[in-house]
Amino acid sequence: MPKARHVGMSSGAREADVSVSAGVSRVRDVTTDLTIHEYGDPSAPTILLVHGVTEAGTSWPDLVARWQDRWHLLALDLRGHGSSPRFTPDEISRSPEVLVADVLAVLEAQPEPVIVVGHSLGGFLTLRAALARPELVRAVVLEDPAKPAGSVPDPAFVAMNEGFLDAMADTDAEIARMRRETPWSMEEIEAWAACKGDVDRAYIHDGLFLGDHDWEEQFRSLAVPGLLVLPPEAPMAPDLTQVDNPQLRTVVIPGTGHCVRRDQPEAFHAAVDAFLDGVR
Repeated sequence: MPKARHVGMSSGAREADVSVSAGVSRVRDVTTDLTIHEYGDPSAPTILLVHGVTEAGTSWPDLVARWQDRWHLLALDLRGHGSSPRFTPDEISRSPEVLVADVLAVLEAQPEPVIVVGHSLGGFLTLRAALARPELVRAVVLEDPAKPAGSVPDPAFVAMNEGFLDAMADTDAEIARMRRETPWSMEEIEAWAACKGDVDRAYIHDGLFLGDHDWEEQFRSLAVPGLLVLPPEAPMAPDLTQVDNPQLRTVVIPGTGHCVRRDQPEAFHAAVDAFLDGVR
């Protein structure tokens, strides 16, 4: 486990206290008090992991096992997830803005630009952070990022997520179902299941929206190296015929769904590790 240490703020960043102890660090400033799980070699280049909705910084076990010998890994619990703070009513009304600001606060606390890997909601936030402060980001990996679709929660999507979380009350049954229905490792399934009880249900009901953005324009504007990792059926993906950006590469991994890295980990890492080697 890593020794306790203090991570200094970069010039111009908001005042914050970032300490690491026993594999879990805390990020504190005037607006955030986020949990970050730390793995790997602190002297190696840093990768920030940003998870999807209803997950947590603990839901990357297989990826951590593969990368911790080569990288310094910081796995964030997004606000409303894991052991990070819940949303206030005011924050829920502007949740996308708050979540992007949280990611930026973590990036500002790093001594140098880092690679950011985001899945789903985390992919959206990773892209928005890289657009807002490209000088803080070395490169991005976007695993089937969530597409913005409006400034109010979609009732059907909310109901789906609430029903899903209700079903997770029977954790053993859901773990057994995932063992039958997916190729995921047991470590991934257990980590996926373990974080569901820590989701801020008020966020799911009232804050689950990403705003109105020109999705293709976001990708055209990316100014750092990026890898977009998609399943064959990717309804949230940008229309790549409208994206001409030499910084962006795209790879489609056969035999996968939304959780690409879990469905086909070997193919995912073959593509992503080669990209990371090129930006290391």
